[in-house]
Amino acid sequence: MWTLVLIGLLGGLITGVSPCILPVLPVVFFAGGAKQPGSEPEPEPAGDVLVATRKTRARNRRPYAVIGGLVLSFTVFTLLGSLLIKALNLPDDILRIVGLVVLSVVGLSLLVPPLERLLEKPFSKLPQRKVNPNGGGFTLGLGLGLLYVPCAGPVLTAITIAAANGKIGVETVALTVSFAIGATAPLLVFALAGAKISERVKFFRKNNGKVRAIGGVMMLLLAVALYFDLPSLLQTKLPNYTQALQDKVESSQAISDLRLSNLGDASNQALDKCANNDQGQLRDCGPTPEFENIDGWLNSQPLTMAGLKGKVVLVDFWTYSCINCQRSLPHIKDLYARYQAAGLEVVGVHTPEFAFEHDKGNVEAATKKLGITYPVAIDNETSTFNNFRNQYWPARYLIDATGQVRYLKLGEGAYDQTENVVRELLQQAKPGVALPKPGELPDTTPTDQRTSRETYLSYGELPKSFTSGGSPLVLEKQASYDFPANLPAGKVAFGGDWTIDYQKATAGPDAQLKLNYTAKSTNLVLAGQGTVTVSVDGGPPRTVTVSGTPNLYRLSQTPDLHSGQLSLTLSPGLQAYSFTFD
Repeated sequence: MWTLVLIGLLGGLITGVSPCILPVLPVVFFAGGAKQPGSEPEPEPAGDVLVATRKTRARNRRPYAVIGGLVLSFTVFTLLGSLLIKALNLPDDILRIVGLVVLSVVGLSLLVPPLERLLEKPFSKLPQRKVNPNGGGFTLGLGLGLLYVPCAGPVLTAITIAAANGKIGVETVALTVSFAIGATAPLLVFALAGAKISERVKFFRKNNGKVRAIGGVMMLLLAVALYFDLPSLLQTKLPNYTQALQDKVESSQAISDLRLSNLGDASNQALDKCANNDQGQLRDCGPTPEFENIDGWLNSQPLTMAGLKGKVVLVDFWTYSCINCQRSLPHIKDLYARYQAAGLEVVGVHTPEFAFEHDKGNVEAATKKLGITYPVAIDNETSTFNNFRNQYWPARYLIDATGQVRYLKLGEGAYDQTENVVRELLQQAKPGVALPKPGELPDTTPTDQRTSRETYLSYGELPKSFTSGGSPLVLEKQASYDFPANLPAGKVAFGGDWTIDYQKATAGPDAQLKLNYTAKSTNLVLAGQGTVTVSVDGGPPRTVTVSGTPNLYRLSQTPDLHSGQLSLTLSPGLQAYSFTFD
């Protein structure tokens, strides 16, 4: 539980400084400093210090009211929005419409003070002559919570799929609340900054009416921009500079277990054999699940995987308000345009993240606006998403001409490797087929080329990083392994006895690990009860105590980037999942 809360907070904080937060920053800034005319006297300077009155302190609670309303509405309607809409038989887009109306009304209230006083009356604690000056801020927060669409990530995926499947337990609620608090913490900083500036800067003190008017106009402009989805044009032009950090924080076993617990019995467990990207290597990850419970098709008659046999198929899971998805779409459309004639079919499976994305009209309008011409399946029940054991937006699955899943890429990036796999599968399907030159669209996904990439200790992903003294990997049986004479850079090796499955490696007698890495810090996700003895470059050993469910343990730390070798000895029974690096 506490691991999920911590991950939710950190994941939310990272989201809160990502490009997805940009549209609401100006509104929150001005909302934090706006005050009702005549609600308090203007403080006069006393030297360099402003006289703080009781009413001034009351006004300073307005930023907390804005953020409190945002956290409450985001949490409630992310978890329960779809269920409430279905139960009450309301339009799928109702929550977004309500949010836009609230934002517009609050914006107008800053231009028309009597309207603001009317909005604040419901928030009066007791009947009194003057209403609560923070009520309008809380109302604004409620509206923003309905409109705030953060960048998709593993945490948000876990929350959304649990809500869609009606599996809302204590863990999911705790994760949602902690994520909402983390994501809105940077917004609170901006709101408090607006409040402080309004108190201390002479222009703001003497021109409160103008400041209110600017804030009102900003809110109305944001409402119009959100209605026409204009912020996405800016966000898609900016690379997601927080993506690498988000992946490191959120890609924990605790989050993965929570997501997998919500996938349902129809899940194809063989898909766990597909490792993310896998350096562009083809794998046999089992037969492709069918498109199930599809609510409608765009750009196509209904399709089936059985009917697509003979073609190479790229299944792209996306949702139209997901900025990560929008940044990857140019590459998907380019693949479709250049390779369709050679036998490639692309199917976009639109699985909604938020309630308003269930609206078929919205999906159809977004599909046209984004220039998508390939078939799109509307997966409002998340059945197909679950059957693919998917956990991300966006996610790309490549299926060969016989109907087998051969490659998986989660998230943005690695577009050149995806294209190489497409070309390889097309040539396998039709030897001698004429293929166009590889594409030239730039990949703007931020990456750190020096730091080692995450290394998974699972059977499906170990082949890309494993080396040994001659012992092959053995699946789900205890086996003995020997270290190689020389360990190449970026490789991991086992010593002693280990049991390796599709999720982890479990230590047996005399279990040891060696890893060559480049990073400032190294970490290992571990579970169980015991100790790990750690040595860096043959130096003095230190002991790390492991206890409980999967958690991230720091193994080494240096002030600068360091290339070296980790040597680990693990207690029997400890479970090792993945190395991560900073």
